[in-house]
Amino acid sequence: MSGREERTLARIALAWLTEPGTRSVHQLVDELGPVAALELLLDGGAPDRKLRATVAARMAGGDPRAVAAEAVERTARLGARIVTPEDEEWPARVADLHGLQLPEAYRRVDTETAPPLCFWVRGAWPLAEALERSVAVVGARAASGYGTHVATELGYGLADRDWTVVSGGAYGIDAAAHRGALTAGGLTVAVLACGVDRPYPMGNAALFERIAESGLLVSEWEPGADPLRSRFLIRNRVISAGTLGTVVVEAAARSGATQTAHRALAMERPTMAVPGPVTSAMSVGVHELMREYPKTRLVTGVAHVLEEVGRIGVDLAPPARGPDRPTDPLDDEAGSVLEAMPRRGTAGVERLAARAGLDLRTTLRKLSLLEELALVVRREEGYALAPPPRSTAVRAAGP
Repeated sequence: MSGREERTLARIALAWLTEPGTRSVHQLVDELGPVAALELLLDGGAPDRKLRATVAARMAGGDPRAVAAEAVERTARLGARIVTPEDEEWPARVADLHGLQLPEAYRRVDTETAPPLCFWVRGAWPLAEALERSVAVVGARAASGYGTHVATELGYGLADRDWTVVSGGAYGIDAAAHRGALTAGGLTVAVLACGVDRPYPMGNAALFERIAESGLLVSEWEPGADPLRSRFLIRNRVISAGTLGTVVVEAAARSGATQTAHRALAMERPTMAVPGPVTSAMSVGVHELMREYPKTRLVTGVAHVLEEVGRIGVDLAPPARGPDRPTDPLDDEAGSVLEAMPRRGTAGVERLAARAGLDLRTTLRKLSLLEELALVVRREEGYALAPPPRSTAVRAAGP
């Protein structure tokens, strides 16, 4: 066995022994290397009592080295691969989890937020390349029709512009974002809270197969690992750390999607929220994000998202405005003359000048401009408003 294979096996064993994200384990790996760190833990030398108890409990369920060896064999049979920090395709951006500190954190999922020890990956794309230009689109499982529509549009629009769409593969917003990206023929990555061979939820099994064929399925857990509740929150730190920004489309008052946003905010990553109806329970969490965290940016479409995560001064969203009108180029004086025109019939120059409050010379000059713009017509008895275009008249006469 080569030194690299031994280190990979040690990383797998450590992840199985202590669950991903454990900070004391990650620190040991940084100081000693994965092989020595594993030996220390197996010899009962964990730096704290809680970790020693966790290791002892896991060891009662099997030999960590044997579990790791079996995971390697199962990975090969699955056609997947194991990616570690020694590999070129390791996404360097997840190292930012070193400094992740969540305010008022007391639960394990909020305090044990260290970078991953390794990843299991299904799909042909190199992981680092897939995540280089990526945006997380997350939200409620019980999504409304509005939320599903918005997530699909975001997924499609981002993928159509060569951005990777990252989400968690769940029902609702996650699945809509993945499907939008796939429909656009783009790249999408599902970060799972179980083994990459476990389609969870089962209703999305076909979706996961499509993602594996053209994108990536990624997990910190070995093949066959169960989707435990706590693992979804552990997984969320990877979604926020591996991407350039996070968009929350819909989220209830207590939602895993808002937890992902909190992690993105704590790492000072662009964090965005799509507003929804104030009467919708599925938008309560989104609106609270915007109220409590001023750095959360309101977005309503792909252009807004790209303005937050794209190149400075290049990916700017166009300002919101209504449709162009024929009167947009008019200055105040021309507008006053047009407003002075009678709705029916004609009016002479003197009458128009008096109604507009302008002198005759200025009125004549502005009438010439209005004629050029086809807004008024000159007749023998004076000036009249130009008739609407024929196509407009036909539409107006319709049902």
